[in-house]
Amino acid sequence: MRMHDDEVEVDAGLGRRLLGAQAPHLTALPLRPVEAGGTDHTIFRLGDALALRMPRIHWAAEQGERESRWLPVLAPALPVEVPVPVFLGEPAHGYPFRWYVAPWLAGENPPPGGSVDLAVALAGFVRALQAVAAAGAPAPAPGQRGGPLAGADPATRRSAEHLRGEADVDALLDAWEAGLRADPWDGPAVWVHGDLSDGNLLVREGGLTGVIDWGGLAAGDPAVELMVAWSFFDQASREVYRDELGFVDDAMWLRGRAWAASAAIQALPYYRETNPDIVARSWRAVDAILADLRT
Repeated sequence: MRMHDDEVEVDAGLGRRLLGAQAPHLTALPLRPVEAGGTDHTIFRLGDALALRMPRIHWAAEQGERESRWLPVLAPALPVEVPVPVFLGEPAHGYPFRWYVAPWLAGENPPPGGSVDLAVALAGFVRALQAVAAAGAPAPAPGQRGGPLAGADPATRRSAEHLRGEADVDALLDAWEAGLRADPWDGPAVWVHGDLSDGNLLVREGGLTGVIDWGGLAAGDPAVELMVAWSFFDQASREVYRDELGFVDDAMWLRGRAWAASAAIQALPYYRETNPDIVARSWRAVDAILADLRT
């Protein structure tokens, strides 16, 4: 099902043509579509060890290039696997975007609620990511997570009006406004993944083994890495995650909760009919934020 009015149609035939013209050494591998919960790429399994990722919407057009540039820098410092691209292709055959081939990382998404152990592991990943020098790193675009919240204010308020009658919109906007009023980040810009969620975490036997989908990678305010506290973790794991991060003051907590509120507010009306994974994640965040406000 199409998720965006202006998305590009992608199928296996197009993928085969692109591979044949630009990566013929990979054409002998079987290519099969993957049911994925994301929104930005059509993904094909390429053999057993690789994935072909083809942006389906313009805002994801630079992800392959960004991952190809920066994941080789970050990967050696991280305690989990990340999908460092192995081939970056060019637009061709009427397809307008750069596409790429990356490793297929083994694992599965964790169930909602997480665990204390997973909260500890994810906090360790975030600390390791932030420890990498961010010289030359891309800055967040206006309104992008990791930048000032004010840039996302118009879109958040517009989307909120589409949730009237379904959720306590005024309370959600209170959480958003509390983040806007909180002291801004005044430290150095640090690496942020920008979209930590259950859909982008991989576990094996309960342990965190991989983090995928680095389209939001930037250097900015680390508050954005707190979104997962409401969209995924239960209350006990949320508190452990905050404590284990070790750098979260009250203002950052409010900014992180505000980003979680904004993401849910914008996603629910947009993906209501097309992406049940994102809708479920967004309602979890809404419920957790509203419960937070009642305490």
